[in-house]
Amino acid sequence: MTQPIRSVLVANRGEIALRVFRTCRRLGIETIALYTDLDVSAPHVKAADRAIRMSSYLDIDEVVAAAVEADADAVHPGYGFLSENAGFAAAVEAAGLVFIGPGPDAIARMGSKIEAKAAAEAAGVPVLPGYRGEGQSDARLLEEAKALGTPFLVKASAGGGGRGMRLVTDLGDAPEAIASARAEAKGAFGDPAVFLERYAPRVRHVEVQVLGDTHGTVLHLGDRDCSLQRNHQKLIEEAPAADLPEAVRDDMRAAAVRLAQAIGYRSAGTVEYLYDLARGEYYFLEMNTRLQVEHPVTEAITGIDLVEWQLRVASGEPLPAAQADLTITGHAFEARLYAEDVPAGFLPATGTLTHLHFPEGARADTGVRPGDTISPWYDPMIAKIITRGATRAIALSRLRAALEDTEVAGSVTNLSFLAALSRHEGFARGEVDTGLIGRDIDALTAAAAPDLAVQALAALGAAGLADGGGALTGFALWSPLLRTVALDGLTAGVEVLAPGHARVTIDGAVADCRLIAGGWWVNGRPSGARIVLTPGRVSVFGPGAFHFDLTDPLDRATQAAGGGLTLSPMPGLVKAVFVTAGQAVAAGDRLAVLEAMKMEHTLTAARDGTVAEVLAEAGSQVEAGVALIRLEEEE
Repeated sequence: MTQPIRSVLVANRGEIALRVFRTCRRLGIETIALYTDLDVSAPHVKAADRAIRMSSYLDIDEVVAAAVEADADAVHPGYGFLSENAGFAAAVEAAGLVFIGPGPDAIARMGSKIEAKAAAEAAGVPVLPGYRGEGQSDARLLEEAKALGTPFLVKASAGGGGRGMRLVTDLGDAPEAIASARAEAKGAFGDPAVFLERYAPRVRHVEVQVLGDTHGTVLHLGDRDCSLQRNHQKLIEEAPAADLPEAVRDDMRAAAVRLAQAIGYRSAGTVEYLYDLARGEYYFLEMNTRLQVEHPVTEAITGIDLVEWQLRVASGEPLPAAQADLTITGHAFEARLYAEDVPAGFLPATGTLTHLHFPEGARADTGVRPGDTISPWYDPMIAKIITRGATRAIALSRLRAALEDTEVAGSVTNLSFLAALSRHEGFARGEVDTGLIGRDIDALTAAAAPDLAVQALAALGAAGLADGGGALTGFALWSPLLRTVALDGLTAGVEVLAPGHARVTIDGAVADCRLIAGGWWVNGRPSGARIVLTPGRVSVFGPGAFHFDLTDPLDRATQAAGGGLTLSPMPGLVKAVFVTAGQAVAAGDRLAVLEAMKMEHTLTAARDGTVAEVLAEAGSQVEAGVALIRLEEEE
């Protein structure tokens, strides 16, 4: 029996909430958002028809109560948070609401890695050799480790994302590895149970998308390769998996369907495998009982809106197509853009996104806007960049171009790393395994040095002559015609020759910069660069991304006459004057504010004293070196 869904509460935030809302809006379904105090003005809150304040996205009772209060028909968990929590699914259903996902039993069975592998074995799905028994004593685990032999992995039964996982290459290290994995599993998942599994050094991470309905039908929507990962964090995914033997591909897909049928699975799910390149064999890894972050690449090659099919299944409808009706066309890639510090070891980063631009012609799933803050409280993913092409080579070429056209300022990101990864020759040939990034990490993380053209364009931006690739009125107002600008690490002389034409000199090297048809040419060659000036920084994008901190002009301001004379450090507008003649001031007191280069600069007293004269008033335009405030001479 079908149960029409008229309103959906999304128990999530950010990009995935917006993704679900898009489909709901297209289908005429009302959308209800949740938000915490940190998300009051978040995009997903603005996009929803209604929004409800919460204390936490992880409080099951509070989330279910909010859904009931909102009179929602159904709850979509997104991914992360409570999406694979069997207790949450059960609570939603107990409240008389529809859970847009699998049943609680399926979530619970697949949530235990030990039970999941047992179910896979029962369904005839290959699993890696290992120990998955209930005996968890040190003696039993060490005995099984000796029988298994090295190398092997100790893995948390309730784990994921690499937490509670330890590699053992020497049996002497097994006791410490088991104890460490247990402790981490207990802290992360509340369950210290572990299991042992043979370690294959060269594997690919391949997964199959499945969809089941309440009428007993299960379909697969092809496969994906997620081997480009670091510390078990996926970075670039593709569909279908490249260069996979067709017999293996067919077996993987059929096995995924068998497993889903065996556990009575409904909704969207993903069966993940390890493909051992040396043995030519695949093994069940786990099943994710939710929509995956990388689902857009499957949508790109099948033309199917997975969220729509989830909604149809949840309302009781049969799947709208048979396996024979489904086709896979072309190839697709997804790159995950994160706010993270790559040189510091890919540490999550924070910051306010002062500038954000995504390329046309590529799908960009994001949950942030310019001006939003990347906080330490949530996942630091900024966006997913998705491209498609008739062939793998075309799709990858489009991904490279899309990454070059993506612009982010205000936080460090992994954008340059993703671009380097997309250009990796082995990756381009389809020679992929989970160790690729680790083997080539030095080359992939090597920072490119900005060439003369990039430095010159950065200098133009810092001088206020270029922003976003176009000329500013500064060309007409530029006076004097030759000035010096300072960026971190370099000092440049900028000389205006004509509107849209400047000469930049850096360490004796000369760059002739011309604005031609809206784009910058340097020394007779098109740069293809976009120049973006944000507070305190100038960025040059494409190809590559280079950021230069603006040197505080106050560091170069002259405090003449023993600090008694405050000079304007650059041309600008006097926004405010805080002192009057005869007023006593102390060192560090604010004297005036100068607006220049799209920023406000506070001028402070260099010493204690008394104001003798105020030589400029608020609203006046001043040139560099002009005296603004004079203190009385010291006795």
